[in-house]
Amino acid sequence: MVDRLVITDIGHRGDGVASSPGGPLFVPYTLPGETVDADAVQGHPDRRHLLRVVLPSPDRVEPFCEHFGVCGGCAIQHWAEPHYRAWKRELVVAALQQAGIDAPVDDLIDAHGEGRRRAVLHARQGTKEIVEVGFSALRAHTLVPIDRCPVLAPAMEGAIDAAWAIADVLGPLKKPLDIHVTGTLNGLDIDVRGSGPLDAARASALAGVAASGRIARITRHGDMVALVAPPVVRMGKAQVTLPPGPFLQATALGEETLAALVVEHAGRAKTALDLFCGLGPFSLRLAERSRVTAIDSDPMAVEALSRAAQATPGLKQVTAVKRDLFRLPMPAIELSAYDAVIFDPPRQGAEAQAREIARSRVKNVVAVSCNAATFARDSAILIGGGYKLMRVTPVDQFKYTAHVEIVARFVR
Repeated sequence: MVDRLVITDIGHRGDGVASSPGGPLFVPYTLPGETVDADAVQGHPDRRHLLRVVLPSPDRVEPFCEHFGVCGGCAIQHWAEPHYRAWKRELVVAALQQAGIDAPVDDLIDAHGEGRRRAVLHARQGTKEIVEVGFSALRAHTLVPIDRCPVLAPAMEGAIDAAWAIADVLGPLKKPLDIHVTGTLNGLDIDVRGSGPLDAARASALAGVAASGRIARITRHGDMVALVAPPVVRMGKAQVTLPPGPFLQATALGEETLAALVVEHAGRAKTALDLFCGLGPFSLRLAERSRVTAIDSDPMAVEALSRAAQATPGLKQVTAVKRDLFRLPMPAIELSAYDAVIFDPPRQGAEAQAREIARSRVKNVVAVSCNAATFARDSAILIGGGYKLMRVTPVDQFKYTAHVEIVARFVR
């Protein structure tokens, strides 16, 4: 059954929202003010497939990617920039308001830069024994085969071709592959997941793929398959050699922007504690003026950070420590020894750690988040402990999606 709907708003996932007697309906790739025809999504009574735009919004623009609307990677390429930016900032404002927090929120900073420096490509066994490589369709397991992606950075040149070549070597595929690709200074760093054990012939063939293109390293579930050159990224003055399958901020400019805000908010701190430090994008820059203790649960990230700090002249002492901050958060009494505390947890936030910070005497706290809802929850904990939320800055490195990064400063 086809419904004719009037879109009134954009939801927090980037879908258009229409009213109905049964509640809101969500229609992707639509804009406020548009009249559209849509049909039901099986198993999801509040969702609709867009069939056609009957009356388009004057704010609708032509998407720049031929795969937009089929590939699930981007949610919004069809909205004029000023409206898109206002909506993305509003995601942060709304999350804070829902938590009962009234705080100043800066304008959105565009940190797309040259584009994404990492991506996960999927390979599936298609029809007629042909392997297909691409991205997932919107909220579906369907694969959208692609040969180009305009949101990728120049450092990712050759990533899609490399993924196709790897899938071809490993095919026919008994189960799907996830091919994690990161653009580095020395070429592409690729970790293949889901292949199962490699026999000598396929391992040799993958080494041949690595030798034939702009590839620095190929690993399988973190185990070395081929190394042409160490995969290295720059963080401030330091160069960090990546462990397999590393976590990095999505864009180089995104990392630089977040780090610049963190360093600004840390101010003249002589000692800084960087919680959930990862590879050290904040620690290595903070260490240009502060002694830093950096903590993360990933032992390979901690080791990579430690080596980079030791190899970089001009930095103050960086002490990198492995610790699971979810199971064993830093206690308030230890936190109080630092001039500034920075915490940048995964999407689930850091509720337990926030409670310890709220009980501490640290005067300056910098929170970094990739999830507005958990950021608001953790912020409420700090405010309840006596902190004042001074500034909130939304950063857009996942451009054309509903994801937004946040940097905030709390003072006691």
